Amino acid sequence: MADETTRRGFLGSLAAGAGITLAGCATAPASEADDLPGDVTDLEPLETPDDRGDPSRFTDVYRAVRDSVAQIRVRTGTGVASGTGWVYDTDGRLVTNEHVVRDATDVFVRFRTGDWREADVHAEDIYSDLAVLVPEAVPDSAAALPLRTQDPPIGEEVMAIGNPFGFSGSVSSGIVSGLNRSLPAAGGSGFSIPDAIQTDAPVNPGNSGGPLVDLRGSVVGVINSGGGDNIGFAISGALAARVVPALIETGEYNHSYMGITLRPVTPAIAERANLEAAEGVYVASAIEGGPADGVLEEGDVIKRMGGQPIPTEQTLSTFLALRTSPGDTIEIEVVRDGRRETVALTLGERPEPQLLG
Repeated sequence: MADETTRRGFLGSLAAGAGITLAGCATAPASEADDLPGDVTDLEPLETPDDRGDPSRFTDVYRAVRDSVAQIRVRTGTGVASGTGWVYDTDGRLVTNEHVVRDATDVFVRFRTGDWREADVHAEDIYSDLAVLVPEAVPDSAAALPLRTQDPPIGEEVMAIGNPFGFSGSVSSGIVSGLNRSLPAAGGSGFSIPDAIQTDAPVNPGNSGGPLVDLRGSVVGVINSGGGDNIGFAISGALAARVVPALIETGEYNHSYMGITLRPVTPAIAERANLEAAEGVYVASAIEGGPADGVLEEGDVIKRMGGQPIPTEQTLSTFLALRTSPGDTIEIEVVRDGRRETVALTLGERPEPQLLG
């Protein structure tokens, strides 16, 4: 009980003092589909932490967060998958990746201090790779983790907590090594996940959906994937803060949609468009019948949106994701035929994703 009191005080004081508002998925073949909780109760031994010795700053954060992180096991029609989730709110709802629970027929979760319990998929959003789970119950020790809605600076130390390869309660550490990355959304959708956080904290299959936390115990991102040696990615807290409440309240999240195809502005394009620098976003086409049809033209170079400079495609995607909603009308400054013009575009909603495979 003393450890829990300290833990809740640690998280509560951080949330108040800091002004906080509050990776690949491990899979197994269908032949192992019966090796799920309810049939087998000893998939992985629960950790028995050794609290002796002098704790480091990482130890303090881990002890404060660990009871709020859950192992996830999923049965689908084709096999078994596993990942990680974490307690989002005081109602005990969990956040994880959409790809962890995609096509799930059964979902089970287990916390450090409990047994396997069934969970329902409350809602999921393929475009942000976020999902909300409702477990049968959560332990009293599983407090909601505060969500940090401002991107951390590059170089800040972070920790990834999860269940890589089914090893429950694992932790790795590193720094924020990049910001405003674009990740591909689910295969074939043609869209990307903007504002992603890059880290060199090692993440592996089974980390998906787990929290990437700062040294104050706040979630800065939701682990999404690993991209190679010392490169991992997380969905930003800023994007999660927009998507998750909508998933809880309405069961869906509507993403803003312009209806254009884009290209980066190369030096050759900049020269043809009489631009002073190779910055901005080149409109390759306006999709027929889309919001931009008749507003933007092939060859336009977008320079500003809503008064904000748009030097890259990543900046444009992040602006749409974090600053706009479907139905908003925004002013877009473009270079068209060598002249600056401002047009007004009313945003639509992204179409339903068309997945491959």
